[in-house]
Amino acid sequence: MHGLHSGRACVHALSITATLLRLVVVGGALVVGSWAILVVLARRLPPGTAKDLATVLPACATTARRLRRDPRVPVRAKIAVAVAGLWVISPIDLIPEFLPVIGPLDDVVVVAIALRYAARRVPREVIVEAWPAEPRLLERLLRR
Repeated sequence: MHGLHSGRACVHALSITATLLRLVVVGGALVVGSWAILVVLARRLPPGTAKDLATVLPACATTARRLRRDPRVPVRAKIAVAVAGLWVISPIDLIPEFLPVIGPLDDVVVVAIALRYAARRVPREVIVEAWPAEPRLLERLLRR
């Protein structure tokens, strides 16, 4: 009887291991797939765009901070901007930051989505006032 229980325990342990292995493989495939999609999207950008967007993160962080403090910005837009800010400072990334040009691309995409969301909910001059960098970069981020 004792051997039967240890055999069941072994089968159960193998089942758990197989499930965990499947989760790791699926998770890895999702990360690699998202990298591939972002690389394809980055290659489709006009020349210089990826570089501009990659260098604009500090301006995005400043804009996010300013929008969070501005009383003209609705709460939902402030939450979206705060989430984007947390995404940028988070050590967990879809694309590792050390990869040239495409490393910060996931951060830029999240920030651009949050800024576009905020820009639809506040007067244009609020976004422009909060933006510390070149206006053409802001226009590129907010382009519909």
